[in-house]
Amino acid sequence: MFGDLHNHTTASDGTYTPAQLVQVARDLGIKVLGVTDHDTLAGLDEAEREAQALGIKFVPGVEVSLRFTRPFFVGTLHYLLYIPASLFHNAQFREEAEHVLSLARGHALNKARVDKINALFGPAGAIKQVLKTDLTVEEIEALASNVTRRHFMLALKARGLETDTINLLISNDSAAYVPSGMEPADLKPLLDKYPQLVRILAHPAAGSFPGESFYKEVLPPVSTVIQLMAEMFHTGFTESPSTTCASAAPALLPVHGFEARYPGHTPELERIVVEWSTRYNLLVTGGSDCHDPTNRRLGTAGVGEEEANKLLHRLL
Repeated sequence: MFGDLHNHTTASDGTYTPAQLVQVARDLGIKVLGVTDHDTLAGLDEAEREAQALGIKFVPGVEVSLRFTRPFFVGTLHYLLYIPASLFHNAQFREEAEHVLSLARGHALNKARVDKINALFGPAGAIKQVLKTDLTVEEIEALASNVTRRHFMLALKARGLETDTINLLISNDSAAYVPSGMEPADLKPLLDKYPQLVRILAHPAAGSFPGESFYKEVLPPVSTVIQLMAEMFHTGFTESPSTTCASAAPALLPVHGFEARYPGHTPELERIVVEWSTRYNLLVTGGSDCHDPTNRRLGTAGVGEEEANKLLHRLL
């Protein structure tokens, strides 16, 4: 593996500090490292300094949570933004980006999720009495400053709940589900102002992984992603590889590529996503989606030198 382009640190829901992540990448022989925390740029400066010290090519990025409410899907898709170095060091861009990214998460979302879980599954739950005592926002926010659904999972696991029970409370199918993320329209002005940002649809087929997977989480099946893709990301997109149609209108959030090389994609799912990129002459990217050294490790997926260099060239 030459490049591992999708990874998380303690700036969101990873267990490595940004510097530690870079050090592990060095130990694994990774030459190009992407750091893409959820909805924040907070860990990127530390990662950049360590990468420069260790001679690793650093790709700053962010994994944006996009919220959808459709008759066929209520939930979140992830949209990777990779940032050219000149833009990354632009103070105005950083300020504007952090403001927009803050729309995706925060105390209000945490409280809304906690309140709904308690109302439906707390000691007096309207659906089922799962929790012996009410869940608190303090429990969740003690785990991170930038809370994700993984922190809800950790808090509920600390209460002794099993995975199936946790999913009853926080999965996309849960009656208590409150999706994270910003509305796609809230991200569009930033993308319009800074067209040099490279936009990649993250792990688009991971929701169709057969059986259990740490990477499947609560992602929708690929059939749902295809519906959203034609509407949102590539209005000329068609499911059939033998059919291409001209886009009738610009996509709201156009993509420059798809994350195909991913540990939650089977070989067949990876083949499907690579075919999309090939058909529309888009980038192929990949990464481990590292969160920890045990279950979601660095170096489990990524790109070769040619695919890494295509992304780096686009970032010039």
